[in-house]
Amino acid sequence: MKPLVAAVAVLVALAVGAPVQAQTPEIDALRARAEAGDAEAQDDLGIMYANGRGVPEDDAEAVRWFRLAADQGVGTAQSNLGVMYHTGDGVTQDYAEAVRWYRLAADQGYARAQSNLGLMYDFGIGVPEDDAEAVRWYRLAADQGFARAQYSLGFMHDNGRGVPQDDAEAVRWYRLG
Repeated sequence: MKPLVAAVAVLVALAVGAPVQAQTPEIDALRARAEAGDAEAQDDLGIMYANGRGVPEDDAEAVRWFRLAADQGVGTAQSNLGVMYHTGDGVTQDYAEAVRWYRLAADQGYARAQSNLGLMYDFGIGVPEDDAEAVRWYRLAADQGFARAQYSLGFMHDNGRGVPQDDAEAVRWYRLG
């Protein structure tokens, strides 16, 4: 029985120690930079909260940091904030707001946001369905090597949506994606 009690005590100690362990000097330094207004640090801290890496997972806190960075024009943060509105994590789901943030990031050339904006037009989420507009955004992301957009562009060519149906183009994009 004593080995069982000892094992349980070790497990409890490890579980209790985990949150304290997460507060490393690196995280403290990142938080200090974020609190001082460093937009890149704010975006990084948002990612950490969204994924529960080094800090407890907290979508509302992730949104708070993403918004601070996004308001300073950081494209990755704008895209990340778009994802949060798209999925409803940490905020009330709002597709129109997701589109707004995706567009801000996409206009800066951020491929993930361009692909996500293509998806919104492809399926009419937060915007009217528009195959040509979906193709435009997919192509911008695909031309940067973004695999998901390459595959989606292949699908559009395969099915003649927003572009003339073209098997050769479809295969080319599918292979790239």
